[in-house]
Amino acid sequence: MSSVSPELLDRFAAIVGDKYALRTEADLAPHLIENRGLYHGASPLLLKPANVEEVSAILKLASETGTAVVPQTGNTGLVGGQTPREGHSDIIISLERMNKIRDVDPVANVLVADGGAILAEVQKAAEAHGRLFPLSLGSEGSCRIGGNLSTNAGGTAVLAYGNMRHLCLGLEVVLPTGEIWDGLRRLKKDNTGYDLRDLFIGAEGTLGIITGAVLKLYPQPLGKQVAFAGLNSVEEALALFNLASSLCGTSLTGFELMPRFGVEITARHIDGVRDPLESEHPWYLLIDISTSDSAETAERMMTALLEQGFEAGLVQDAVIASSVAQQKALWHMRESMSEAQKPEGGSIKHDVSVPVSTVPQFMLEAGEAVMAAMPGARICAFGHMGDGNIHYNISQPVGADKQAFLDRWHEMNAIVHGLVLSHGGSISAEHGIGQLKRDELAAIRPPIEMDLMRRIKRAFDPAGIMNPGKVVTVE
Repeated sequence: MSSVSPELLDRFAAIVGDKYALRTEADLAPHLIENRGLYHGASPLLLKPANVEEVSAILKLASETGTAVVPQTGNTGLVGGQTPREGHSDIIISLERMNKIRDVDPVANVLVADGGAILAEVQKAAEAHGRLFPLSLGSEGSCRIGGNLSTNAGGTAVLAYGNMRHLCLGLEVVLPTGEIWDGLRRLKKDNTGYDLRDLFIGAEGTLGIITGAVLKLYPQPLGKQVAFAGLNSVEEALALFNLASSLCGTSLTGFELMPRFGVEITARHIDGVRDPLESEHPWYLLIDISTSDSAETAERMMTALLEQGFEAGLVQDAVIASSVAQQKALWHMRESMSEAQKPEGGSIKHDVSVPVSTVPQFMLEAGEAVMAAMPGARICAFGHMGDGNIHYNISQPVGADKQAFLDRWHEMNAIVHGLVLSHGGSISAEHGIGQLKRDELAAIRPPIEMDLMRRIKRAFDPAGIMNPGKVVTVE
């Protein structure tokens, strides 16, 4: 195991003060494991800087001494990108103290936040000024803006607003050398050279630490309606999506696909969740419409969509929320589906995307291949039908040994990811690469593409100290 001397640890701790330099096993433990428990790391020290200058001082010292560092915000990532390596002495840099909303400009529709600002607090700050920050995730009460940007988070509103890359105008970043790049520009149009911002978004902390961001805001919708519909097939879901896109245009803000198994286990394990339809259906859709003028317009759009869906034989049953509370309850079911899988035993996860038009064929082929390889497996494939992002999760067969099931993780990944690639899709739609998919990325991308990534990594991080072992490896 590599180690950092006590004297050097003291130098790092002096930058933030002993109160904000955690060293005990109990203090470090929550930061050494990722959400799914797939990765357990080691670290002798966690630092909590208060400002960009302290982050700069930490990284400057780290580069000078060759000390590896791992940025961490809400620790909600799902691919091990925020977890220190096992068998090393990576120092964790937590941005939880850097959590301020720096400015809100409702006229320009921008908000400036620290990298450690909690997503839910950003949403509230925007709402207080009559604006909307549309990124919405199940972990929004604990995930933070720096991590959202570093993983190019997507969530349930990508269909209408895009992912974090589309929701960011400018960044403040501390480079591995300790240099500070102030790119907090508020411009929608700025064609002055290379777009450095886009290099850091999605880089998972391998090129620098995002300490601030200029985020796009939107007017709060004046009308909103949510419906829950039962269907017989994914083909019908795709046909209804095409109809919804034509009828609703940009007012279609959510179109979420869920299987019967997912609805069953969510109603079984999550308090306050129930199946809102009287009869069972193989597939379900949660449809969200938001309009800029009135609630009546949203209601009219949703009614017209469902009526035409019924007439075309696409919708078998549906319910429209009659209150804001019911709208939230329907979304709660969808957002709780990942959590509901845990009581069912082991779950092998896939965060993939395919072209929207190929979702039905992919689902058919993947279902056949998975069941042939693992009879009795229970497939919980759900997600963002409108942008082709499917969380293709496989729960263990009833009565199976959990560890024996999880030992087949890479085997099942190979099956699902192989089909994804055959459809021109991506093995990581919104969760990132981290440690989990690093080697697979290198295997599937063209050599020139991996070489370019490594060149960028070397240019920004010549000392190789920035979140090593994640995304790409550099010899």
